[in-house]
Amino acid sequence: MTAEALDPSVAERHSKRSELDAQTVDDLDMLGLALLAGPANVIMQLAVPAVGYGVYESKVESGNLFKVPVKRTRTTLTYLAVAAMGTADDRRRYRQAVNKAHVQVRSTDDSPVKYNAFDPELQLWVAACLYRGWEDTQRFFGDPSKITEDAYRQGAVMGTTLQMPPEMWPATRADFEAYWNETVEGIEIDDTIRDYLLKIVRMEFLPRPVSLMAGWWSEAMTLGFLPPEFREKMGVRMSRRQELLFNTHNAIARRVLRILPRPLTAFPFNLLLADVRWRMRTGRPLV
Repeated sequence: MTAEALDPSVAERHSKRSELDAQTVDDLDMLGLALLAGPANVIMQLAVPAVGYGVYESKVESGNLFKVPVKRTRTTLTYLAVAAMGTADDRRRYRQAVNKAHVQVRSTDDSPVKYNAFDPELQLWVAACLYRGWEDTQRFFGDPSKITEDAYRQGAVMGTTLQMPPEMWPATRADFEAYWNETVEGIEIDDTIRDYLLKIVRMEFLPRPVSLMAGWWSEAMTLGFLPPEFREKMGVRMSRRQELLFNTHNAIARRVLRILPRPLTAFPFNLLLADVRWRMRTGRPLV
């Protein structure tokens, strides 16, 4: 008999984990244009110091945006695709792969704040940002009527796919709003994390010619998607020119989305989900 069999608490934890992996989740209608809001969502996530320094100080080379930008971006977007569109088995296997990287993300004695990538409180915040990003994308480009209590409850999968227990997810959308506002009110972004985030906004993780050509566009999109309270905490303002560009772009994008078939509006999330399933079948690394 194994030690796990002798320990009821371990068996109970395994039972809960299997229940999380087995839960049914409807397709949350991911829109590919959500990629434009990605940097804004990163700012929201990393604005909480323990999350920000967890990423900034991470020793996981394969997850460093400034060293392997394509791989890091693919991993993050694939997580969204798996959580929102995948099966229970997809989520279980991707979680196991992500855990192998997350186990290395822990603060040291020299870290300004204490953090641990397995901390469910931090995972709750990241999941809340991802869900909020889904809502914002629906408001900007999709169908706001899809933002329902049922969709909100299913949004918990953004955290339960990792280690966040479902009972941590605020019970109702109103509870979520209260949690969100309370957390945002207490956030302070220091200069180290602010400078790091601005480099992401301006795409400085890409070769210099690319960042020079596309950084201005990324900055306009990011500031447009970033809620005003986060702009204030970052100490940034949106110019009239950026505002005009953002609004014009969104107006055109909404018209185009109305005539595109679902496979195109869901791209690249549908492609990333197909890719991760191919990797599972062929035994290739998932992250």
